[in-house]
Amino acid sequence: MADLITVDDPTDPRLRDYTGLTDVELRRKREPAEGLFIAEGEKVIRRAKEAGYEMRSMLLSAKWVDVMRDVIDELPAPVYAVSPDLAEQVTGYHVHRGALASMQRKPLPTATELLHSARRVVVMESVNDHTNIGAIFRSAAALGMDAVLLSPDCADPLYRRSVKVSMGAVFSVPYARLDSWPKGLESVREAGFTLLALTPDEKAKTLDEAAPHRMDRVALMLGAEGDGLSTQALVAADEWVRIPMAHGVDSLNVGAAAAVAFYAVATGRPRIQEFRG
Repeated sequence: MADLITVDDPTDPRLRDYTGLTDVELRRKREPAEGLFIAEGEKVIRRAKEAGYEMRSMLLSAKWVDVMRDVIDELPAPVYAVSPDLAEQVTGYHVHRGALASMQRKPLPTATELLHSARRVVVMESVNDHTNIGAIFRSAAALGMDAVLLSPDCADPLYRRSVKVSMGAVFSVPYARLDSWPKGLESVREAGFTLLALTPDEKAKTLDEAAPHRMDRVALMLGAEGDGLSTQALVAADEWVRIPMAHGVDSLNVGAAAAVAFYAVATGRPRIQEFRG
């Protein structure tokens, strides 16, 4: 059973895992280096625990102690009970959900390990927005994608914002980082995958025309918001694909585009029509 410890000093060193959570530059360097990530909210904490992540500690406001009692009773990790004001002093923001947990990261698998058993893979290039990372992982989990591969410069899927937006779906879809870009794509092709680059370019085939649901193994490539895939990535792809647009709209947010494309890749009955006008 975890120890329930009341803390009333925001400088208490036992709360170090939770300090400065709004400092993105600090946290994105510190968390991977120290092997931790922060789960926020009851559902996300429970999903991280169910996914096998070891808990280092929890930080709870008083009213959340009873809600999380079953988790507290099962864990050896310390639980720090604090006031909402103290939680805000420590973290740098008002903790609306009243529950935070510091979790231990797991070693990442290699891309080769993931590709061995996968058939539908997401490949992200330079997606640095944590909200978009979380949204893409949530859609990938919901629509049956098997794995995610990240270019070396993609944002951290286990950053607090990404985890929160994904509602814990980052724990459901295995992911790995490619060691180099775009050279790392060669290993994806060698594993038998067709590399499809998602782009709004008119020269690209529509998803209906490409019919990715009929392909044996598909790796769908997504670029960052605004810039899209780089020239190097587009050249490395086997085929360019696009989502047909209507009413003069030229493209979708990468999170929305990912969801549409995942549906077309993962299902046998895509319903993406070519619109005109």
